[in-house]
Amino acid sequence: MSRWPELAAHLADVNEVTEGSRVSIFITSASVVDAAEAFVREVYRRGGLPQVQLTDETYDRYALDFASDAILGEPGPMELASMNWADVHVSFRGMVVPPDTIDERRLSLQRAGKGAVSTARWQNTRWTLVRVPSPEWAELINVSFDGLMAEFFASTLAEWTAHKRSLEALCRQLDTTSIVRIQDADTDLTLTCTGRTWVPFAGDANLPDGEIATAPLEDGVDGSIRFAGTFWFGGARITDLQLEFERGVVTDARAREGYEFVSRILDTPGARTVGELGIGTNPAMTTLTGDLLLDEKILGTAHIALGRSYPQCGGLNESTIHWDIVKDLRGSGSLFADDVALIKNGEVQPVLRRDYDGG
Repeated sequence: MSRWPELAAHLADVNEVTEGSRVSIFITSASVVDAAEAFVREVYRRGGLPQVQLTDETYDRYALDFASDAILGEPGPMELASMNWADVHVSFRGMVVPPDTIDERRLSLQRAGKGAVSTARWQNTRWTLVRVPSPEWAELINVSFDGLMAEFFASTLAEWTAHKRSLEALCRQLDTTSIVRIQDADTDLTLTCTGRTWVPFAGDANLPDGEIATAPLEDGVDGSIRFAGTFWFGGARITDLQLEFERGVVTDARAREGYEFVSRILDTPGARTVGELGIGTNPAMTTLTGDLLLDEKILGTAHIALGRSYPQCGGLNESTIHWDIVKDLRGSGSLFADDVALIKNGEVQPVLRRDYDGG
């Protein structure tokens, strides 16, 4: 039996869809039509007005092939208008396999335009992004699609109320933290979080979900961090990314693949500053997929986001970029909040293991 109606009801609940709600819905690939259809039915059932746009990533690739630089950098006017019209926005983002080759310079221009739409979403709507696995992506990373979907539903249809309470308790503990340190054989990064607020993410803004996050001080990140392996951002393939920080700013970046794209993203105002420090708390999502929206939730990982910070954490960076990059610490890495080990030598410590009942 399909579980999309369960997810649709959850999305309507967390975004407070009621009589008269104006609901913008984006579909990024044909693979998510069933999920979107269930949500449209649920919105109408509750008396809301859903409006669906096909923002297919295939069309984005045509733009990369043929559009001028000026057009690439423009935010989609209908997408932007929907964010200014809607009370609620839900985006069903299918996992589309990127092309083998891509013009990284032009892709960075396109990402800047999309960042303006993202900023309007943050500012104007209650919203959720749903990242949906596809058979093509499972084949790309050589895992079972059925297994990946089982992880997806276990990571989206959880007992979020209880998990959020547990995460709130953890966040209260971490609110007194001054320094977070991420360490591994190839990494030693310190992030000053004094006076900043930790917040839980439990089933509302992103699905799959399950993380806690804060905004480090804008001048409070120092050291180096390496993101081993291959991952994708906006269609760009990036392998073995290394970032160096001094007083909160990326001073050097290297990558075995994707360096040109990385360097152009870093040229975006505010993108050299860390806007978010996040820690995954979801034990139901275990497969490292190379897709950042999923991988950042995995228990045993930490992530930083370059660019825009969460204002509720006290962050001040208003960049159009918000780029999450995931560090898997499950092999040998460690994560410390002051002197408290959250992950030590690859082992998640009891303080980080929270109540969770996956669907």
